[in-house]
Amino acid sequence: SVIYRRALNEDLIRGRSIEGVATSALYAACRQEGIPRSLDEVAEVSRVPQKEIGRTYRYISQELGLELKPVDPKQFVPRFASALELSEEVQSKATEIIDVSAEQGLLSGKSPTGFAASLLCNEKKTQREVAEVAQVTEVTIRNRYQEQIEAMGFR
Repeated sequence: SVIYRRALNEDLIRGRSIEGVATSALYAACRQEGIPRSLDEVAEVSRVPQKEIGRTYRYISQELGLELKPVDPKQFVPRFASALELSEEVQSKATEIIDVSAEQGLLSGKSPTGFAASLLCNEKKTQREVAEVAQVTEVTIRNRYQEQIEAMGFR
């Protein structure tokens, strides 16, 4: 509500839907507080198209000077692992691989949800199951998985 009120006071709402601005403010608040929610997830529970939310979010965050760090894929690991009923061992290994990938600069420009999800593929879960939980495509899972294998020196 603080972000929404600031946008209202700065007259950033003109020409935009109230619901679009409110949803964008919610997404910005999640980002500020480190709550791992993707734009897809926010759009799914909103009556506002994802494209409008993203556009409004970028506009509001820029105009209000919100300091928003990139989303850390590690934030998604516990939630995805829980939904897939995976062990703590799998979670810690996924976190370790994310750290190595980050050091090598592989996270830049990549979807954090896809990156986190690709690490949770193992002999007990199919790419399709993991993709459904993370709301990404199986192709994204495969691409990130290959990048991570190379980053870890398994190839």
